[in-house]
Amino acid sequence: MAERNTGARIYLTVIGLALALAGGVFTWLMWRSFSRARAIDEWPKVPCVVIESTVEERQIDPARPIEMRFKVLYSYEWEGEEYKSDRYRLRGSSWSSRPDGVKMLIDQYPAASVQECLVNPEQPDLAVLFGESRAPGYSLWFPVIFLVGGLGVVVGAWRR
Repeated sequence: MAERNTGARIYLTVIGLALALAGGVFTWLMWRSFSRARAIDEWPKVPCVVIESTVEERQIDPARPIEMRFKVLYSYEWEGEEYKSDRYRLRGSSWSSRPDGVKMLIDQYPAASVQECLVNPEQPDLAVLFGESRAPGYSLWFPVIFLVGGLGVVVGAWRR
């Protein structure tokens, strides 16, 4: 078997490091999202009163359909103090051109209803009605393949 020249080894090393770097970045981002979702699920639940439950609309381009999202405002009490929050999820509600999803949330969280919200005990002015998805944690295997594969390419390039 012919030995690889130094240029080929350097080329494979650069390719392998690029794959490993991309895999590492996406692994870190997905792990961070998963960890945040787990932390939110551990926040204490307190009763909250929905003050406002409406639709927010926008149209970025006249040629595109109107987009909408769920807009909510609710009050809750934490350790004797009253707070207000407008977060459905930590990242807010997503924009959609389908009104049925927004209508479903308005029906689920009508104004004047009492709901449960999750309150960050370390930052009580931060509360959400609904936790984050843990899906990034279940998909971590995918960027890890690039991380490990990229490192494997680097090791293979320099192995005799």
